[in-house]
Amino acid sequence: MCGRIALYTDPDRLSRIFDAQLALGIDTHGHPIYNVPPTEMVLGIVAAEPAPDSVAQPGRVIDQFRWGLIPTGAKDARVGSRMFNARSETLASRSAFRSAFLSRRVAVLADGFYEWGPGAGKQRQPYFFHRADGRPLTMAGLWEWWSLPAGDGDTGSRGTVRTCAIVTTAAGPDMEGIHDRMPVILEAGALDPWLDPANHDRDELEAMVRASPLEVLRHYPVDLRVGNVRNDGPELVEPLPG
Repeated sequence: MCGRIALYTDPDRLSRIFDAQLALGIDTHGHPIYNVPPTEMVLGIVAAEPAPDSVAQPGRVIDQFRWGLIPTGAKDARVGSRMFNARSETLASRSAFRSAFLSRRVAVLADGFYEWGPGAGKQRQPYFFHRADGRPLTMAGLWEWWSLPAGDGDTGSRGTVRTCAIVTTAAGPDMEGIHDRMPVILEAGALDPWLDPANHDRDELEAMVRASPLEVLRHYPVDLRVGNVRNDGPELVEPLPG
């Protein structure tokens, strides 16, 4: 499971790290958020649409997505609050994810994610997971367009919003003792094949949604305040003393 992330690297630096353009409307300096829950906006990398008659590789774009996938035909946005994760085992079979799995894939960006494990007594202890090499995470995801019903606000001339889910899989060794699921972490060589909307090779795609090997991630316990989505700030990703 992945139900809370942190993203504090500014978009301009993310664009340099991942050799990606920033979509229109994204502030290059951004706003660091240390406690992002589902239904909030997140940043993700998608393949850029190629120019007409271009034979060059399409490149990458960093854009915004509402976290919590809303299927195209859904009548109510609230369904997205339950579909913020997509299990790797059912991507090709579950109707809500099947089409996006084959042609609308995203790499959701984060500096880390939180997971809750056993704590003192009945108290659940939050842990902050991040890459051991210090780079931002690129988590495999799926995205969909969802049309807003009349009166539900304005997200642009098309009246639509892009929504996403983070793909999870059975936990690898870096999650041992804390949780039995983890987000799928895309390494550099898997990024472009995952993002390519023309890649419909189910075997190749399914081979990418696996747990990370040992020591890709590190983690440490953090303050219980991260459990309340109203709390935010860099202190939430600080290790607990001792």
